[in-house]
Amino acid sequence: MIGIIDYGMGNLFSVSKALERLEVPYKIGARPDEISDCAGYILPGVGAFPDAMKALNEHGFIDFIKHKVVSGVPIYGICLGMQLLFEESEEGGLTRGLELFPGKITRFPGEDEAGRHYKVPHMGWNQLQLHETSHPLMQNVGEEYVYFVHSYVVNTSSEDILFAAADYHRKVPAIVGKSNLVASQFHPEKSGRAGIQLLENFCKRMVKQ
Repeated sequence: MIGIIDYGMGNLFSVSKALERLEVPYKIGARPDEISDCAGYILPGVGAFPDAMKALNEHGFIDFIKHKVVSGVPIYGICLGMQLLFEESEEGGLTRGLELFPGKITRFPGEDEAGRHYKVPHMGWNQLQLHETSHPLMQNVGEEYVYFVHSYVVNTSSEDILFAAADYHRKVPAIVGKSNLVASQFHPEKSGRAGIQLLENFCKRMVKQ
């Protein structure tokens, strides 16, 4: 059983529909006790980082997520859910994250090193550049196109957690992971074959049903 963490800031419908397509059992919980017995968890996210951290705290999920990670339970963060796993974000003022990955979230500057302006947010289909292929999450995933929508981006010096990147006027961490904790900046449930493959790998290769 997969638990979808509902703290009021995730696209629960599209994630749940993707799991139904994969015939993966799931339940949605707005409090830890509602999904405490699940074998793996998805942390979706849409919106602003400070609001999300406040909501996670109010719903009692901060310690719950950290405990599950330490206990070896698989967790998959999606979009803002990925960013929340890092140390801090500058969005709306400096806000501490869950501190499960090293790094900081900053806004795309909208201008490259040559002074050329570009659009923010990074929105649309972009190609993955694979850095790691041996992890169970990455099985049968190629350098395919996936769907991004984000104005803030991960900055980390820890190359060992980088599974895949994309290029949008700079290197954009697209998939990160370490052992049982994985995440993607893009929306796998909206990313065609590659996204569905990632969700299937998480639910059927990483999670012990």
